[in-house]
Amino acid sequence: MRTPDVTVTVIVYNDAERLTRAVDSVRRQTHANVEIVISDDHSTDETPDVARRLAAEDPRVRHLRLERNSGGCSVPRNRALETARAPYLMFLDSDDELPDDAVELLLAAHREREIDFAMGAVQRVRVDNGRRSTWMPHLVAERRTLGGIEADPRLLFEHLATSKMYARAFLDRHGLRFPEGIHYEDQLFSAQAYCLAKSFTIIPEPVYRWYVAPFAASEAASISNQRHKLTNVRDRVHVQHLIDAFLAESGHESLREDKDHKFLKHDFRMYAGDLPYRDEEWLSSFADIVTPYLDTLTPGAFARLPRAERVVIQLIRDHRLPEARLAARGLGHGVAPRQVTTDEQGRTYWGDHIPSSDRSRRELDISDLELETRPFPSAQFRHEITEITRGPGASVDLSIRTYDPALRLPVGPHRATLLIAPGRRRLRVPFRLSPVRPGTFEGHAHLDLAAAPLPFQGFAGVRHPLVRLEHQGLSHTGLLLAPLTFPSLTTQVPSHRLTVEPEGHGPGRLQVRWEPVGVTARVVRPVVRRVARPRVKRAARLLASALK
Repeated sequence: MRTPDVTVTVIVYNDAERLTRAVDSVRRQTHANVEIVISDDHSTDETPDVARRLAAEDPRVRHLRLERNSGGCSVPRNRALETARAPYLMFLDSDDELPDDAVELLLAAHREREIDFAMGAVQRVRVDNGRRSTWMPHLVAERRTLGGIEADPRLLFEHLATSKMYARAFLDRHGLRFPEGIHYEDQLFSAQAYCLAKSFTIIPEPVYRWYVAPFAASEAASISNQRHKLTNVRDRVHVQHLIDAFLAESGHESLREDKDHKFLKHDFRMYAGDLPYRDEEWLSSFADIVTPYLDTLTPGAFARLPRAERVVIQLIRDHRLPEARLAARGLGHGVAPRQVTTDEQGRTYWGDHIPSSDRSRRELDISDLELETRPFPSAQFRHEITEITRGPGASVDLSIRTYDPALRLPVGPHRATLLIAPGRRRLRVPFRLSPVRPGTFEGHAHLDLAAAPLPFQGFAGVRHPLVRLEHQGLSHTGLLLAPLTFPSLTTQVPSHRLTVEPEGHGPGRLQVRWEPVGVTARVVRPVVRRVARPRVKRAARLLASALK
């Protein structure tokens, strides 16, 4: 057999169902001179049978089976790398795919000039809803060749080893292999590759298709989605220590602030979003694990974060864990704290007291949010459901409490509206918020979801009610937070099954789910989808123009 141009290693463990899809995506490549190594981490399901069948069907496919399970991605990648025959290498996980021209595009970048690796865009596909997006799009927006990571340290955020094609000579020259015995090996491997490379090329075209299952059952979740495990937290912090040591030893200490910022903005941020759903014991252990490492990070890395994220981090460092859980529910959504405190200099702090340490005062100072002076449409309030009661049919009665820590609303009752829109038209439910003490209002709303206007073809999906406030001719629309747990309500509305449930992730909103049933699901929706296809729409426009 002639020498392949590229070796693509497909690592797999107990994934017989998806292995064929991954390997077939390599077999379909427009550049056909590839070697495909299936590196099986000693699977115990039908994976070996599938791998042997694929190898029998295509001489480009080889099956490498490890003698024992390693429990991670590094060992199967390294063993395949030892046997790879091509001068260029790529890595693919069995639950993902390569776009048809991925090998051709990355190999062309290598052949244009001498580089150590080429990388492209990663397309993320949500398996629960099919939505597609580009991973870190701002980093791969244009074609460019860099003479080292110092030219754009933001690339440390793009730590996936699978989005790149490496020159074998580059990896061998530096003895660069995946660290074995640890998770999050991509982060260390990629940091080393970025720092050791003299030059690398970025192309904007998609070269990897990453299937993401954010709400998979815990036993089936990927390593990165097993954030509920404290061992997962320890592994991630351990890898950060290894990266820090490498930066110091390799003379790249100047990248430390950028790397620390990446950890806070990406790694810690993922755990922060889950904090509302963790119990006190977990939160305490989490704080014990991460706080010593947070204390080693550069001050500049914290200063580059949005204020809301700095607040959550500091509340964890101060072991103010219930407050950290409250603060985490507002991340990325402009949700106010329940209470703020102002000192003699007019500085405003999160919570019911002025922090005692200089660091805490610096991080919990939310004066820059300008809660008292920002325009009313962008003001920050906090709307929480304090009680949910099932009503007749598809209705629920909600007790709602609104916190106004900056005292933007004058004392007295205020008009408010619940908004929810499963189609183009909104259901509007007016209710009144009455003051119970300065900065706190309460009200009650009867939300009859049977009255929500649905499109002719029905609606399949979820929506979350919003709260709109009116004041001096201006309006403000904000999130409505719900209890994190409450009994789900499932009932029938015309042509749909309707469920009211906790959101179960993110800020924890009241979630309403519509599922079409009957004739709407079997007939109306398929017909509307066919009519709505771009080709049919174009034909209709052409016919309309011809008849004018």
